[in-house]
Amino acid sequence: MTGPRGGMLELAVLGSLHETPLHGYELRKRLNTLLGMFRAFSYGSLYPCLRALLNDGLITEEEPPADTVIGRRSKIVYKLTAEGKERLHELLTQAGPSAWEDESFGIHFAFFRHTEAEVRLRILEGRRSRLEERLDSVRTALSRTRERLDSYTLELQRHGLESVEREVRWLNELIDSERRGTAAREDPSTTTERPSAVQDTTTGAQEPGTDE
Repeated sequence: MTGPRGGMLELAVLGSLHETPLHGYELRKRLNTLLGMFRAFSYGSLYPCLRALLNDGLITEEEPPADTVIGRRSKIVYKLTAEGKERLHELLTQAGPSAWEDESFGIHFAFFRHTEAEVRLRILEGRRSRLEERLDSVRTALSRTRERLDSYTLELQRHGLESVEREVRWLNELIDSERRGTAAREDPSTTTERPSAVQDTTTGAQEPGTDE
């Protein structure tokens, strides 16, 4: 499957099937929910993608039990193969610039629970770097053209700027959280048991701890 769009659809399909086998109707619904959040999703691109994945041995077609058939819809269930799982892992380890772009970042983020912490952090930092570059560019352009813009165009520019700034703040929070999680995993002392009693620093008395 070639091209960034095809690669993102491949990742979305393999990631969805990794969680559970799905028949075509269920897969279409799931992809519409997932991809529709980040870009327009064309159903016409799904079945060529499925055929390519079948030809490459990354997925298989199976007949589900009769009690799982929904109405008269297709009985074919798509399921990930061992090769498909390997391909999914390969896609989820890609943390280069292609994973930072508007179209692809959301898809990678949707499957972060299957992605290694180091890769997650690289993608988040890369996305932040890309947006910070965009902010600098927009601010520079806005400062040069502010006097020539009408009030509506100026408000649209400000809206776009604020949207990017909000995403940068959100990314900062995610990156801090990922780093704290990494530090906790690397430092065993951060995961030791909490004491059974907590010292009251104002009175010197001890308060009973809370059993977890």
